[in-house]
Amino acid sequence: MSFKIHDDGIALDAVIDMPENTNGKVPLCIIIHGFTGNKEERHLLAVSKMMNEIGMATLRVDMYGHGKSDGEFRKHTLFKWLNNALTVIDYARALPDFSRIYLCGHSQGGLITIMAGAMKQDIISGLIPMSPAVMIPEEAREGNILGTQIDLSDLSKDYTSEDGWTLNGNYVCVAQMLYPEESIKKFKGPVIVTQGDADYSVPFEKVEKAVKGYENCSFVRIEGDSHCYDYHLDVVVEELKKYMLKEGWNL
Repeated sequence: MSFKIHDDGIALDAVIDMPENTNGKVPLCIIIHGFTGNKEERHLLAVSKMMNEIGMATLRVDMYGHGKSDGEFRKHTLFKWLNNALTVIDYARALPDFSRIYLCGHSQGGLITIMAGAMKQDIISGLIPMSPAVMIPEEAREGNILGTQIDLSDLSKDYTSEDGWTLNGNYVCVAQMLYPEESIKKFKGPVIVTQGDADYSVPFEKVEKAVKGYENCSFVRIEGDSHCYDYHLDVVVEELKKYMLKEGWNL
C-alpha cells in the first residue's frame, strides 16, 4: 500500500515492502528512480524483491514531478530531488522498525544517491548507485543536457529534447552548480556501483572514473548491458545480493 511523505507542501508517493517473518528491527534501503522514471520500474522492483528475500525492507519513492508524486515534470530540478531525498531519509530515520538505512538510486536517482549519501553519511550506512548519471553537472556546464544541446546564454525559457521531454531552464541552472566528485570524496562508508558497458545514456568510462574517488567501493561491470539492464538484470541482482550478504547489510 502506498502512502505520502510530505516535503514542503509536495506529496511524494511512496511504498514500503517488508521481508517476511521479521523478528525485531530490520535494515531499510531507500530506492530512488531516474529521470522520467518511477518507483514501479522493472529493475527497481527486482532489486527491491531481492532485498526483501534476504531480510531487508525497502522504501521506494516517486520524486518531484514523477510517477504519482506532486509537481510538474518540466519544473523538477536536482535541488528539488535532493531536498526530496533528504526529507525521505529523515522520515525513514524516525520510523521505529528499522535498524540501519541504506540508499540506492538509478541514473539521475544514482546521482542523487551519491550526493544525498554524502550529506547524510551520519545516517546512511551504505550506497548503491546504479548507472549513476554522474555526467549531468559537467555536461550542463558545457550546454548539454542528456544529449540535448542548449543555449547557455538564455536559460529563462523551457527547452524540449529530441525525445519530446520539456524542462525549465532552472534544471540547467541547478545542475551547473553541482560537483558530485566532492560528494564521492566525502562519503566514507561502503559503496557498490553497477554499470552496463553498453549504456548509451550514461557513459561507462565516466562512471568508472568517477567512482574511483570512493575509499570503499566495489565497481561491478555488467557486460553488454544497457542503462536499465534490459539484458542481464539477473546478473545485477545477483551481484548486489552477494555483496550485501558478504558485507552483512541484511543483519
